[in-house]
Amino acid sequence: MAFLDVIFYIFIVVVGIQILFYLFIFSKLAFFKQQEQTKTNISVSVIICAKNEAENLKTFLPSIISQAYSNFEIVLINDASSDNTLDVMEHFADTNKNIKIVNVENYETFWGNKKFALTMGIKAASHEHLLFTDADCKPASKHWISEMVSHFNTPKNIVLGYGKYKTKNKSFLNKVIRYETLITAIHYFSFAKIGLPYMGVGRNLAYTKTDFFKVNGFANHMKIKSGDDDLFINQIANKTNTAICITPNSFTISVPKLKFKHWYKQKRRHVSTAKYYKSKHKILLGLNYLAQFLFWVLFILLSAFLFNWELVVSLFVLKLITQYIIVYKSAKTLQEKGLIGLLPFLEIFLIIVQLTIFINNLISKPNYWK
Repeated sequence: MAFLDVIFYIFIVVVGIQILFYLFIFSKLAFFKQQEQTKTNISVSVIICAKNEAENLKTFLPSIISQAYSNFEIVLINDASSDNTLDVMEHFADTNKNIKIVNVENYETFWGNKKFALTMGIKAASHEHLLFTDADCKPASKHWISEMVSHFNTPKNIVLGYGKYKTKNKSFLNKVIRYETLITAIHYFSFAKIGLPYMGVGRNLAYTKTDFFKVNGFANHMKIKSGDDDLFINQIANKTNTAICITPNSFTISVPKLKFKHWYKQKRRHVSTAKYYKSKHKILLGLNYLAQFLFWVLFILLSAFLFNWELVVSLFVLKLITQYIIVYKSAKTLQEKGLIGLLPFLEIFLIIVQLTIFINNLISKPNYWK
C-alpha cells in the first residue's frame, strides 16, 4: 500500500474521532439547558487567596462585598505578599464586618505554595460551603453568589462555574486567551455532564469544607506547585457529586495577560498538572489533542499532493461544520460568540503553543504561582 494511501486512511480515522468527540461529548454543553434552581440562603464563605494583589483588591473586592446575598463572609488570604496587600485587606476589614483576614507568612517547607495558604484560609472559614475566586476577578453580576450556591444540594457538593476574560478589541492575544478559555470550559463542562468531571477553575469554583478535609485537602499533591483547583477536583469529583453553573449571572470576569510571555508562563504552570490526572481523563484528553494535531498535519500533507482531494476536502468540511455548530452554540451560552470567525486560526495557534509547552515542560519545570 502506497504511503499516501496509509495517510489517507489515518486521516479518515482522525476525522471520525474528532466528530465523535464533538457529537457525543462536547455537544453536552452545546445543547445543555440550565434549569432554574431554587434560591437558597445557606451560609457561604467566599475565599480569595492573594499574593501581591493590592491594586486588584482595591478594584475588584468591592464587587464581592456588594453581592446581593445576605449570609456570607469573605475570607481574604494574604499569601506572604511583599507589597501592601495586607494593608488593603485590613482597610476593607475595618469597614466590613463580614471580612476575615488570614495572614500567611513564608514557611520553609511550603514556600511559594498557594495550596498551603489556601488550606489555612479554608481552616479559618466559618461556613461549610466554600466559594472560590481570585483577587483579579469581578463577578458578572450581584447575583454571583446566589447563582453558584443554588446548585448545592444532595448529593451535589461541587459546583463548576465559568471564569471568562475581559474582551480587548484588536488584540490577537486577547482572542487567543479567550478562545483557549472557551475550549477548556467546553471540555470540563461537557466531561462533567457525561459523568467524567476532571477539573474546575479557581476563578469560579465551589465545594464543601467537609469534602476538602475528607481527603486531607491538598495532601496528595501538596508538593506540586499548581493544581489547587484542577488536581483537587480531579481527585474528588464524580458523576454524582458535581454540578455545573453556566448562567450569565454566575460568571466571573478577569483581566487577561497583556503580553504573550506572561500568558505563556501561566499556561506552562496550568498544563504541568495534566500529567497527574486520572488515567481515563489523560487518555481521553490526549486522544482529543492528538486527533486535533493529526487532522491539520494530515490535511495539509494530503492537500499538498492533491491526493483524493475531493474526498479529503469533503471530510475536512464535514469536521469543520460539526465543530462550528458545537463551538458556536457553546460560545453563545458562555457569551463568547465574537471568537467563532477566527476558529481555524485560533485552533492551529493553540495546537502549536500546547505542543511547545509540552516540550518545554519536559525540559524544565515551570515556576511558582507568583
